[in-house]
Amino acid sequence: MEAEKILFIAQEINPYVPESNLTRMGRDIPLDALERNREIRAFMPKWGNINERRNQLHEVIRLSGMNIIVNDNDHQLIIKVASIMGTRMQVYFIDNEDYFAKRLAEQDKEGNEYQDNVERAAFYARGVLETVKKLRWVPDVIHCQGWISALVPVYLKTAYADEPCFRDCRVVFSLTDHKLTLPTGDNFAQILEYRNADASCFKEFGTSLKIDDLIKLAIKYSDGVTFETKRKPKKAITDYATACDKLIMEKRNGSPADFMDFFDAVWSRNRQVPIED
Repeated sequence: MEAEKILFIAQEINPYVPESNLTRMGRDIPLDALERNREIRAFMPKWGNINERRNQLHEVIRLSGMNIIVNDNDHQLIIKVASIMGTRMQVYFIDNEDYFAKRLAEQDKEGNEYQDNVERAAFYARGVLETVKKLRWVPDVIHCQGWISALVPVYLKTAYADEPCFRDCRVVFSLTDHKLTLPTGDNFAQILEYRNADASCFKEFGTSLKIDDLIKLAIKYSDGVTFETKRKPKKAITDYATACDKLIMEKRNGSPADFMDFFDAVWSRNRQVPIED
């Protein structure tokens, strides 16, 4: 059984940010899906180093304007869109003055980690899901790439579980390389709470949340897991995925074709494959 509609929630997509393995993955997998006549939607944050004029981004007024409350503060959701030149691929950008407009992905130019990265991830996850609802589009599989998308599986299986457009979808989380330690203090559950995504969803991780905890949280609520890292992922992470009985992609740093096969397997839930050493 094929996953005919795939939602890509990426951290980075080439050519909008400098080319890397991560940005190529963000572009090439959706493009491969399009070539196979799958229907797609693709999202990424509007990081501060994206040149809007050069890349021809423009705001989608009908999708913008919603306020999302994170940590008791209102933040305006702005949606922009652009097309990758020479392709049929459109990319939607999640923008917000506080979280994305003038800021980079993980750290500032001096290498200092942003102290509100968990809030940024919460805003991004909910911003994408609310926009998909407005589009009235029903995906079969949702592919989440990188730490910024790690809260999408959590909200999908809790706060948005009864939404018609997400009720029957499967979610795949791809762990990627990062530079985060993710300091959150003791109020991370309050930051993440939304609807029935309450403290009970996060109690496994105690009173503070580190980056490995965020990855485990994403794995816990996903249907499938892939590891797109230069180094072999930590054994504690792969053991956790196995213990949670998740479908795991056999190849690390797989090709777009490998991903499409995996999406179909997750959609049909018909097999489980081991982690490749």
